[in-house]
Order: sequence, then structure tokens, then C-alpha cells
Amino acid sequence: MAARTKTTAKARPAYRCTECGNQLPKWVGRCPECNAWGTVEEYGAVPIRTTAAGPVSTPAKPIGQIDGKVATARTTGVPELDRVLGGGLVPGAVVLLAGEPGVGKSTLLLDVAAKAASDQHRTLYVTGEESASQVRLRADRINALSDHLYLAAESDLGAVLGHIDAVNPGLLILDSVQTIASAELDGAPGGPAQVREVAGALIRASKDRGMATLLVGHVTKDGSIAGPRLLEHLVDVVLSFEGDRHARLRIIRGIKNRYGATDEVGCFELHDEGIIGLADPSGLFLTRRDKPVPGTCLTVTLEGRRPLVAEVQALMVDSQIPSPRRTTSGLESPRIAMILAVVERHGGVKLGKQDIYTATVGGVKLTEPSADLAIALAVASSSSDTPLPNGLVAIGEVGLAGEVRRVTGVQRRLAEAHRLGFTHALVPPDPGKVPRGMKVVEVADIGEALQAIPGRRKAAAKSRTEAAGGPPAPRPAPVAAPVVAYPEELMEGWEPVDSDELN
Repeated sequence: MAARTKTTAKARPAYRCTECGNQLPKWVGRCPECNAWGTVEEYGAVPIRTTAAGPVSTPAKPIGQIDGKVATARTTGVPELDRVLGGGLVPGAVVLLAGEPGVGKSTLLLDVAAKAASDQHRTLYVTGEESASQVRLRADRINALSDHLYLAAESDLGAVLGHIDAVNPGLLILDSVQTIASAELDGAPGGPAQVREVAGALIRASKDRGMATLLVGHVTKDGSIAGPRLLEHLVDVVLSFEGDRHARLRIIRGIKNRYGATDEVGCFELHDEGIIGLADPSGLFLTRRDKPVPGTCLTVTLEGRRPLVAEVQALMVDSQIPSPRRTTSGLESPRIAMILAVVERHGGVKLGKQDIYTATVGGVKLTEPSADLAIALAVASSSSDTPLPNGLVAIGEVGLAGEVRRVTGVQRRLAEAHRLGFTHALVPPDPGKVPRGMKVVEVADIGEALQAIPGRRKAAAKSRTEAAGGPPAPRPAPVAAPVVAYPEELMEGWEPVDSDELN
């Protein structure tokens, strides 16, 4: 009987994307990783790899015997950033901070680097976008100088790791991860393969040394973080730095946080001397006036868990074109279109031949539905050219049927409005506990809410009198329109009109 010989499987050719380094078992026209066309090429056989059991670095222990004090957060010296991080930077944590160009990422992190540096915890700031002298000029401007802050300008991964070995920092700041490249990989800095390799090497160094790391990331034109999505999975914390470059307000939002909540936000103000945290930023979103004006209404929005009082404005003018304009700033256009339709259908406000402009104050962006009621009141106030009473805030979501729905955190919103001196509020039914000394009026639909405008209250009373068969109210003589301020007393004793009476 002939001896049976052992055969081996024939090695199949493999394919690799020259743009991102992704390996594929067969040729395709477009790489599924980076979506680049015509970059997949054959490069050889797929090696058969088997991983054998090896030595362990540390033996496994019961979870109760693990020392949790090692992962205690350390403050960054910036309270607003500590709020978003969940108390501070945890040793060995890797944080990715992403934002648009010019929003202030480098300025904020340079300030953090100087305040977090100490004799026991050195800080290493590595810049790949600027020279060391340029960073020094910014440090002089914002007063971010410290003897324990080390600065290096490098674009090679090996050099960055060498600086880490030499300085042995407690905090590493890399600006930015898209500008560093590894000499062991092909491709330009910022490519998916380079970003993956640089982030992986720095994460390993951070975990081994217990060194906190802050990585600056670029964003694409649609606002998402540039590079492979794997980068967001590898890091521990992902923060988004937002703000209009023409406004002073800057907001940091937590997108991912392994050490805290993701519903916290940090507010900052950008000025010539740098970026400072705002413990009470509500004043940025209000316009200080002695007398109320038509077309404005105040609301309370929740940024994370923080209530902020914001002002919405509306302006209506006769349209000179067949299709009236609908322009928004700081508000969502589809939401505004829906609110305008509800106000016209269920509120009786004619808007068809009017150009309507709506905006927020201070550069804040209102996306949650709690501002619907304030927008509706601002539009109706501008339509009747009658200001709302002073000291009034409106909170509530408006539905397509004209109803005013409840929103989350009404009690927190009312407490913030009362702290800032507001005395009256229009809210959906069942608001919960009301702050002492604040008059809260519950409105069930948009018709009841619009009665807060003094002119509409008079018109509603006139229509009810005429419907009951009484004599019509005399028309006042035409006089010059003075600037009328409606004080708080106009709201005293006012109760919303019952829906049956309106019908």
C-alpha cells in the first residue's frame, strides 16, 4: 500500500489598499474601508497565523482586590473642562478633542497644559502644526507659562515616543493626531492607516505609563471626526468643541466618556486673552433692554443637564416677491416651518405674504423642542407689533394639532429662570413644583398661549362680546403710535381663556 503524503493548501494571493492599508481576500474596485477607487492591488499570499499561549503581564485577580484609587481623576485646572470629563483626567486615559479650524482647540489645551503642570506631574505639549516659537507667542498672550511645561515640535511618531521617554510626563497633549506619521508605514500623514498606527502607539504608551493623553482631532466638512471610525472606539473619551467663529461662546460636549456622563457641557468665552470658563453663561444669550420690544421671547433650554436662558427673535415684513422668505439663524429651518404652520392654522395669525426672519441671541443653537412655544410667541408678537410682558419666559413643545406638550426638566428650567429674576412663565400642564414667588400659567394649546400678548387678549375679549350680542367696543381715535412698555402688572390676575370660550 502506497504511503499517504501530507499536502498543504495552496497559498492564495491577497490584496491590499494602497491608500489605507486595508487587506482584502479578493480584488474589488472600491476599498470598503476608505471608499477610494482603484487603490486595491495584489501584493502576495495571505500568511497563515496561529497564536500560541504566552506569558501574561500580570496575573488575573478578583475584581474586589483591584485597587481603584489608581484611577482617581486629577483636575486639569479648568473647572468647565473637568465638568465634562467627569471630575478631571484619569491617569492612563486618552481623550480625543475634535472641532472645526479656528474654534480655539489649541488655545484651550495650551491653557490646560500650563495649569495642569506641576513638579510631580510634568506636561509635554507636542505640536505638529506649528513651530515651537509660534506656540510660545500664544503662551505669552494667554499667560500659559510654566517651568514644568515642556514643548516640542515634531511630526514623526518615533520622535514623539522619544520625547515621552525623556520627559516622563504625567500629561501628554498632541496637536494634532492627523499631523503625525510613522516611518514604518507608507502614506501621507492623516491617512487612515497612519492615524490608526499613531493613535494605537500613543494609547499603548499611555496605558503602560499611567499617562493621561489629550489628542486633537480634525473634522470633516460635514462635522464628523476625520479618520477611521476605529479611532473613536480606541480612545476613552471623545469631546466635541463647538462654536460659531463669529461669536464668543464655545461649548464642549461629551460624545463618549468611559469615566463619566455624556450629558454634561462646558461653556467657555473666547476673547483676546484666551479662553475662560463660564460658570453662569446665561447672560450671553440675552439682550439687556429697559423696555420690551415686539418679536422677542425668552425660553430656557437644557444643554446637557445645565439650564440656560436664551432669547429668540422674530421679524415679519411685507414680502416683495411671490415666494416669501423664511430665514433662520441658530434655529432649525424644518422646525421653524412647522411652527409657522401651526401658528397660522391654530393661532389665527396670517403669515402667507410675510417675509419671516427668526434668530437666537449670542450665537447659541436651539435644537430641542422646548423652544417651540417661545418661537410661536415671538412670531405672533411681531405680527401684531405688540411686545410680550416683561419678565416672561415660555417653555413647551408645540404639536401639529396646536397642543403644548411637556418637556423634560421643567422644574430645573423654572428654577433657573427664577434665579435670574423672571417672575412669570408659560408652561405645559402639570409642571410640577413651582419656585416660590414665581407665577406659572399652564397653557394646553397654542390659542391659550397667544393670549399672553396684550393685543390678542383685547381682540379675543372683543370677539366674545360681539358674539354674545353686546355692543361693539368703540374704535379709538387714531393717534401717533407711542412706544408702550407692558410691565409685569399686565400679567397679574390674568387667567388663560378656556378652550370652550374660544370655540
